[in-house]
Amino acid sequence: MDNQSKRYSFKAMLGQLKNGIIDQNPTFVQVLGMCPTLATTTSVINALGMGLATTAVLMFSNLFISLLRKFIPKQVRIAAYIVIISGFVTAVEMLMKAFLPELNDALGVFIALIVVNCIILARAEAFASKNKPIPSFIDGLSMGLGFTMALSILGAIREILGAGTIFGISIFGSAFQPAQLFIMPAGAFITLGCLIALVNAIRSREKKPKATADAAEKEAE
Repeated sequence: MDNQSKRYSFKAMLGQLKNGIIDQNPTFVQVLGMCPTLATTTSVINALGMGLATTAVLMFSNLFISLLRKFIPKQVRIAAYIVIISGFVTAVEMLMKAFLPELNDALGVFIALIVVNCIILARAEAFASKNKPIPSFIDGLSMGLGFTMALSILGAIREILGAGTIFGISIFGSAFQPAQLFIMPAGAFITLGCLIALVNAIRSREKKPKATADAAEKEAE
């Protein structure tokens, strides 16, 4: 591979990372994986744990599905994807039980439910089954990091407002009266809705200058 190809590949990887974390964030833009997003973000630690566990499964399931994409019959591809994904979910769950038992207990059934997380199945079907292993691995990493970032932001807001803590450490003192609504299901919906609205507003503002510039170029032509 020549230097130009290497530069292109590196740029492509950076583009994939930006796409998963910002442009096509699975939570704030695509609105996928809402069940764990709403249920596991009562604290930053839980959000990080769920996000990183999902990222690990995304990376390695994408990699293996890409490696096996030419050998999996189309008629049974979804079943095959689920078998591959469930293997990595089981490995992640066993590692968490061994090394992070408290976090595993806090996340409970949602670790096992990563198997049917629509983010993972969507990336397997839309990307890993059609692309080479390294881009598929990077795609899993980018989408996983985007998911982790979204959960962490949501978890931080809910924990600060709902409990007055961050990573379990009190930041306002005993005088602060937390709004417990934010650590309840209703608070999850409200916080997520506000964050999605904020992201959409920022994306709309970014698109306006680009649209104006494109219109100016057409007029000049």
